[in-house]
Amino acid sequence: MKIENNVSTEALSQVDKNIDSLVKQIELLSFVNPTNIEEEKSRFFSSKYLTDPIFKYPTINFDKFKLHRALFSQSLELIKDTEIKNLYEDIIYEYSGLIQCIETIGSGKKFYYNSLRCFGTPTERDVENAKFILHFEEEDKDDHVFKPKYSVTEAETFFKEFSKRYNFKYSIKESDKISAIAMVLNNNRTLVLNTNHTYSDNEIAVLTNHEIGVHMVTTMNGLLHPLKIFSHGFPNNEETQEGLAVFSEYMSDNLTIRRLKELAYRVIAVDSLAKGYSFSKTFRLLHNQYDLDRDVAFYITVRVHRGGGFTKDYLYLTGLKKIYNYYQEGKDLSLLLTGKVTLEYANEIEALIKKGLAVPAKHITDSYAVNKNRNKKVDFILRSLK
Repeated sequence: MKIENNVSTEALSQVDKNIDSLVKQIELLSFVNPTNIEEEKSRFFSSKYLTDPIFKYPTINFDKFKLHRALFSQSLELIKDTEIKNLYEDIIYEYSGLIQCIETIGSGKKFYYNSLRCFGTPTERDVENAKFILHFEEEDKDDHVFKPKYSVTEAETFFKEFSKRYNFKYSIKESDKISAIAMVLNNNRTLVLNTNHTYSDNEIAVLTNHEIGVHMVTTMNGLLHPLKIFSHGFPNNEETQEGLAVFSEYMSDNLTIRRLKELAYRVIAVDSLAKGYSFSKTFRLLHNQYDLDRDVAFYITVRVHRGGGFTKDYLYLTGLKKIYNYYQEGKDLSLLLTGKVTLEYANEIEALIKKGLAVPAKHITDSYAVNKNRNKKVDFILRSLK
């Protein structure tokens, strides 16, 4: 590392290295996805949507108390640069919160309150934005691009072909134990595809741009820095990361009204969770009141109620709006691709690059080069969101 100003690089390097060794095993998505989704789905449907699922979760494989203690024992006072020291304080509190989330998965309200601390919950404005989107007619459901037709093995070939435009390698794994149809595990650079899903052309286009074009890009960029926090994540990075990922769908002309409504339903579901709705009541709200297909309604409800109440899903829509505004203001998107970073820390990222403690993004999201969006209705919605 290059020494600049009053940064004690030796102390900073040691703190960063210590945190890196501690948080490698903290991948919330690895623990919060139920292992018995399909079995409980059958039981729930058989009960006529009345008996809440009883989900099982992966075993936690680390000593939670020791991890907390080790995080808070870091000698941050040796970092003389106040801006950097404050960033690392925020990071330690962030990781401690994630550990609390993991250790309370499946405990009901305890997990929900920890999730609230980490991710928040929708505001009245967020719910109004979601309902605004739901007023729009979505695309023709019979359009061939929405027809399910690719097995998980066939879908894998599309991801591999799409990834040729990027100069990095990652693993692909298939699983029937995830609530999403695809996701990136940051810590082990793995794309996980859902074996229970049959993929449409639109989903392939959305997921390649979303998961590879952003999530894997920021994973790979994060590994290139002297400081490992770019890889493990800045505080509250989920909103920025999901906003960037959905924005990639928009820039590649794959963001549809249907997809926006899916994100809006997630906001409605998280809001229902905040109001105290049970799993079955949230499901019935989506399926009966909003007339959502029961499979779609079930998986949205699983995403929100897993662990005991996981509020993260409303951030896709709020993140998209923030990134859309950031782009419209002519700001540099590549700054936000430097790793698992947060829009609100843009100034700190620039400062770290200037001090030689970080590097500009090497891999750039392919769709960000040119705005290919032709959907004027989507543009109108994004401009109109409050």
